[in-house]
Amino acid sequence: MSLIIKEFQPNDILQMTALWNDIVADGVAFPQDTPLDEATAHTFFREQSLTAVAVDDLGEVLGLYILHPNNVGRCAHIANASYAVDKRCRGQKIGERLVKHSLSQAARLGFRIMQFNAVVASNEYALRLYQKLGFTPLGVIKNGFRTKDGKFVDIIPHYIELQ
Repeated sequence: MSLIIKEFQPNDILQMTALWNDIVADGVAFPQDTPLDEATAHTFFREQSLTAVAVDDLGEVLGLYILHPNNVGRCAHIANASYAVDKRCRGQKIGERLVKHSLSQAARLGFRIMQFNAVVASNEYALRLYQKLGFTPLGVIKNGFRTKDGKFVDIIPHYIELQ
């Protein structure tokens, strides 16, 4: 299977929304707690600095990321991103390819730093990947994330300077 990472197109929205909402429903990674509908998804994905999808040979969306400024004004050079990979495809390094792509695109767009504000401490795959790619953890925010079942778990913000 070949995989292409490209800017999303309107015909990708339904698959993207389903994938995004699946992660939101799990309640263990994204801060959002309400699903997107088709209208809010169009707005949400369009408003990012870049929304990219990983698609297979058949055009099926297997993953995506959103990229945007982490803050405004004097901190607008710091990017933030979120990633989603179809559960059926995990372990195939799609997430790693999405992160690497987002880092190069962030640099291309003029960002100087990528910062992840809320990497959930139980997300071992993400933590290993970010370490492998050279991200620096910024410490632990105790009980910084509320899971779907109402429990609080730690988050570990990370950053990397872009080339």
